Amino acid sequence: MSSGVRKAVIPAAGLGTRFLPATKAQPKEMLPVVDRPAIQYVVEEAVRAGIDDILIITGRGKRSLEDHFDRSIELEVSLEASGKHELLAEVRGLADLADIHYVRQGEALGLGHAVSVAHKHVGDDPFVVMLGDDIMDEHSTVLADMITAYERTRSSVIAFKSFPPEEISSYGCADAEPTDEESLVRLRGIVEKPKAEDAPSDLAVMGRYVFTPAIFDAIDRTKPGVGGEIQLTDAIAILLAEQPVYGFVFDEGRFDIGKKLDYLRATVELALDREDLGPEFAAYLTDMVRRRGLA
Repeated sequence: MSSGVRKAVIPAAGLGTRFLPATKAQPKEMLPVVDRPAIQYVVEEAVRAGIDDILIITGRGKRSLEDHFDRSIELEVSLEASGKHELLAEVRGLADLADIHYVRQGEALGLGHAVSVAHKHVGDDPFVVMLGDDIMDEHSTVLADMITAYERTRSSVIAFKSFPPEEISSYGCADAEPTDEESLVRLRGIVEKPKAEDAPSDLAVMGRYVFTPAIFDAIDRTKPGVGGEIQLTDAIAILLAEQPVYGFVFDEGRFDIGKKLDYLRATVELALDREDLGPEFAAYLTDMVRRRGLA
């Protein structure tokens, strides 16, 4: 096993039904958040954390993902002729963010199956899994901190966030014990979407994982669940019965853009963080709140 974590896997084969009809003819990962598609935020986060090899798991109708991170000569020529040099540099830079590869899942058989498709590419290296529905603001160091935790423990590390009881049933939930580090817990078990009264804690799995390659063997031994899907949570349960698995607990900077309200929140908050948009947009929001009597 290599010493560094340099590879990331981004499953992006889902249908995006929660955003229909907007996702009928375009991938949910290409929905714009301000002026960048959602998946670009995920790729840029990976690069900031030191990842330079990214495999995107795609499916039918996802060709625009590949086009986005490829060169567009016609567009570049047009931007150069128009003197739009800053935009030209930004567009060209997309192709140089990292070595980006693609493979089709073929059939949507669950997140565990999607990760298993990456086995040939990842090989015997540790790697990151990043869900495209979860984007982090650019100041977040969650992924980099998780990689650092892996390098100390040489064990898989999964991101967790506290949720109220009424929401915990939407997530995988950790049974965990504290460690000497405040943000790190050691998993004793993990339960997929428990009822509030059965949840072992308030810690819910978020869409960031650092795995040892042993996860592939665990996935191979995971039995299909509802709908014939192979759940990644079930594979993690098998893995932690055989080797330590840790949880990295954080509380800020994450947006679940698979939910419409969180998508809107991400658009507003990320726009406010922009030097070119933030001041004017903040003034508009302040005036709108006043006009509508919301404050």
